[in-house]
Amino acid sequence: MTKPRLPLRTLFLLAYLLFAILPIYWMVNMSFRTNEEILSTFALWPQQFTWDNYKTIFTDPAWYMGYVNSMIYVALNTVISIAVALPAAYAFSRYRFLGDKHVFFWLLTNRMTPPAVFLLPFFQLYTTLGLMDTHMAVALAHLVFNVPLAVWILEGFMSGIPREIDETAYIDGYSFPRFFVFIFMPLIKSGVGVAAFFCFMFSWVELLMARTLTSVDAKPIVATMTRTVSAAGMDWAVLAAAGTLTIVPGAIVIWFVRNYIAKGFAMGRV
Repeated sequence: MTKPRLPLRTLFLLAYLLFAILPIYWMVNMSFRTNEEILSTFALWPQQFTWDNYKTIFTDPAWYMGYVNSMIYVALNTVISIAVALPAAYAFSRYRFLGDKHVFFWLLTNRMTPPAVFLLPFFQLYTTLGLMDTHMAVALAHLVFNVPLAVWILEGFMSGIPREIDETAYIDGYSFPRFFVFIFMPLIKSGVGVAAFFCFMFSWVELLMARTLTSVDAKPIVATMTRTVSAAGMDWAVLAAAGTLTIVPGAIVIWFVRNYIAKGFAMGRV
């Protein structure tokens, strides 16, 4: 009898999973080791297991405040992006006006522009207005990229809702705010979840603007992680622990919106 063989698709999937998980595992592995062990030996698991790297992060304000600052401006950006994108997406999906396609295309071009292009204008503007080194500065800067993405995603979900629902609600005496909040929003909650996820992820991992527009009071964790070089060299162990903790918020968000993301792919808008 011939031995059963794994299908080529299964082998490819296993190879891909190994390739994707290996860097994460190696970072977690390094986070439980000392710098001396990291630089001196090659091991698949810690030879001298230690929690000191995580203790450093949770006891040093320079580290744990980076996570607090990041969560503040990411939450601000996500809420503002969705609040601005909802009425804009509704207008694009329900109405036709002069230049609507051009405006929609212009929004998408902002999302495709590198952040470095907007860096100097934001820096000069925020310096003049006194917004430098504030959470709101980064949150507002990220709107340039997240609002177009949220509008694009939400417009696709809203276009899939029949217009007859709007007309029926108006006939029944619903005002627009009441209709939008209590009838229309529940119908597109999957789209809201998908848009919020992508806004969160971009704002959480973006480095250039977050690092340039902050210095001390609002310095995010992505900026803190780039400043671990000292006279003693790179603190690889603490940096690995910080990187491991940085993955946690994204993983939590993915867990809560996983079903919404699947629906977004099914609708062909994500």
